[in-house]
Amino acid sequence: MIVRGLAAACLVGALAAGCGKKGPPLPPLVRLPVAPAELSAERRGSAVDLHFVVPAANTDGSRPGDIERVDVYGFTGAATVTEADVIRYGLLVASVAVKAPRDPDAAADADEPDADIEPPVGTGLDQGAVTHVFETLTADALARTETEREGRVLPIAALLGPPSPPARTYLAVGVSTRGRRGLASRRASVLLASPPLAPPPPVISYDLSGATLAWDTPAAPAGPVPVVGVLESRPLFETTPTRGYHVYEVAPGAALSPGSTAPAETRLTKQPVVAATFLDTRIELGHERCYVVRAVESLDGLSVESDASAPACRLFADIFPPAAPVGLTSVPSGGAVNLIWDPNKEPDLAGYLVLRGDTPASLVAVTPAPIQETRFRDTVEPGRRYLFAVQAVDAAGNISALSSTVEEFAR
Repeated sequence: MIVRGLAAACLVGALAAGCGKKGPPLPPLVRLPVAPAELSAERRGSAVDLHFVVPAANTDGSRPGDIERVDVYGFTGAATVTEADVIRYGLLVASVAVKAPRDPDAAADADEPDADIEPPVGTGLDQGAVTHVFETLTADALARTETEREGRVLPIAALLGPPSPPARTYLAVGVSTRGRRGLASRRASVLLASPPLAPPPPVISYDLSGATLAWDTPAAPAGPVPVVGVLESRPLFETTPTRGYHVYEVAPGAALSPGSTAPAETRLTKQPVVAATFLDTRIELGHERCYVVRAVESLDGLSVESDASAPACRLFADIFPPAAPVGLTSVPSGGAVNLIWDPNKEPDLAGYLVLRGDTPASLVAVTPAPIQETRFRDTVEPGRRYLFAVQAVDAAGNISALSSTVEEFAR
């Protein structure tokens, strides 16, 4: 009976507290960073500009991301290569350090407010930042990737159908503080054909609608795209790339440095323009803008840009006079003529000049400096015939054409 009582007590205790026996240990929670977002690649001459968004969360939605760096890989070969093959067979282009969480296991869940997130620490990039990585296409980068580090050969693509254009494909992947790779970014590829010749510097003209750039066009490609740095073959189908142009703004006096941490150029064209002309509607009088142009050749969705043209700069001086005033009327009085007109609408208007004369050819200003009001009383000789007109003046000193004239006799 005592034994049964002890057994019952142990059973009750086991239900309440496990009776001292623990279950199997749970595996540690594994968090992996999400994929770097918005990866894109743009080739200009021998340099490739890669930019992407640094991961700021984990695949389960928790934040901050368990990440200490982003690795960027490049692969020379068919653009249809898989993400796994780019990492497995490609070259490591760059490793970008990222600020990491103090305690990766203490990440805030997806539904927790931002105030509960402990900010990452370190000397790397902020999570969620946009960054640029540049690769210079050396002979090693241009050589077709055929073997793995261990020496095994990649499968050879089928020879039927039109050949794929020579391409270099990139992707980025975050690496956790425990050395685990997260999700890979989307792939981005550039054309490995020889870049086109750079255009000459553009000629800039402008008016109040914007700045118009025009440039001469270099010779277009005469035949199929040449294969640069890859295994030589005779294509079954000849394909000629299409030609267009990208226009970039550069800072006045700034050096074009493709190896810098931030691009020195701001592209103004969303898509390559076919015509050798471009209108920049962001004209700002009194400011200088500088531009370069790059030729673009595209083939099967891939492209390569030329080196930049020499910069062309233009100071957009205000050389545009205001409109001539309208609505000029006159009212005579004893020994004077009273003038009134409609106000101009230019935002930089400085004032008005009032002119008087006996004939249109003899009109001269009777106001020594521009006046602000849209009325003027002119003291004149009674009984004499006069002609009057008004001109507008802007802050840059531009003078409008004459208003219509009025004729009046003073009493």
